[in-house]
Amino acid sequence: MPGDLLYTRDHHWIKLEGNVAAFGITDHAQNELGDLVLVKLPVVGLEYHAADEIGELESVKTSVELYTPLSGEVIEVNESLDASPDLINHDPYGQGWLARIRLTDPSEVEDLLAPEDYGHLVQEGE
Repeated sequence: MPGDLLYTRDHHWIKLEGNVAAFGITDHAQNELGDLVLVKLPVVGLEYHAADEIGELESVKTSVELYTPLSGEVIEVNESLDASPDLINHDPYGQGWLARIRLTDPSEVEDLLAPEDYGHLVQEGE
């Protein structure tokens, strides 16, 4: 688990770059889902509020909704996931990133978890 990222209780990772946040799902989350076969990503240019449903992740085991961890406008999505959703399984913190958003409420960052706090959350089984 990279130490330079922030995390949510819903198993997203976030990399802040000024007022832009790249995000994806954590290694723990992809492990729980199993082999991903389909990723539906948000629409570039649309603005979402934190916890809005923005897409879907489908694996051989299940299908789950994808939510945005922070409020903002989607400025880029990882189009490589259309052809290779398994990038999330193989490299969740790198090539498996989902989207980048321009933050509209930077104060939401204060609610994110530090790596050690997220590690405790996973160990406790939440």
